[in-house]
Amino acid sequence: MNEDFARNLRLLCSYYRSIAEVCRRLGINRPQFNRYLSGRYLPAANTLRRFCDFFGVEEHEIMLPSAQFERLVQVRPRSSAAPATGAPEAPHLARLREIGSAGLDKYLGYYFETYLSMACPGRILRTLVCLERREEGIYYQRTERLIEHPREKAYHGIYLGTAHFLTDRIFLTDYETLTGLEITQTILFPSFKNRVTRLTGLKLGVSGSGERMPCCTRVVYEYLGPRIDVRRALRLCGLYEMDDPQIDEATRNAVTNTSAEGEWHFRARF
Repeated sequence: MNEDFARNLRLLCSYYRSIAEVCRRLGINRPQFNRYLSGRYLPAANTLRRFCDFFGVEEHEIMLPSAQFERLVQVRPRSSAAPATGAPEAPHLARLREIGSAGLDKYLGYYFETYLSMACPGRILRTLVCLERREEGIYYQRTERLIEHPREKAYHGIYLGTAHFLTDRIFLTDYETLTGLEITQTILFPSFKNRVTRLTGLKLGVSGSGERMPCCTRVVYEYLGPRIDVRRALRLCGLYEMDDPQIDEATRNAVTNTSAEGEWHFRARF
């Protein structure tokens, strides 16, 4: 069964440009995915469901003998197993990726992202963000480090997303990879200086609490550099009290969610 599953999985991947693209879109690391492709391991039930939802097949189908599965895929509409590149909107998305990648090179690297936590009102959350260029555009990973109880091990939430630079704003869109139940959008003011230090803007997301309330908050990106000690940086991430001296006054003022008199909308602070 493992061998048939592996062959079927390789067949489905062949409809995509690369294994790397499949891993990126699934939010799974390449070494783990290679173990499934080799037939040495079968994925857990929840991971198998993710694979089937992504490729557009049923769980019992992907376990069929490989010859039978190949015939089944061949007679299916290509959209059930092929990537979205054949969809009518694909050229527009490709164009967006093309024009949105220009001008972002100077922003590549690591950032501390700081904003008022949506799940823990009244506290400041600092996360680590890494923007990098790949063949198809600019992608990023946002990592949350949370410790719910002092004696417990830190929990790391991973968000993966894409970045676009359109005219004079940086647009970021990511999703939470563990449950896939959250999409976050951020719009930042670019830096018009040669050296990038801080970016400010607005973040729209859903509270991680049980009510899942949509929230909007001001956000600051502090540039750390193209290469950093990631472990040390992550140790500085987490929740902070509003008056914590580790949060500088400029950042604290920039993320405070207040509205000036006469403002009809919640606006970013330049």
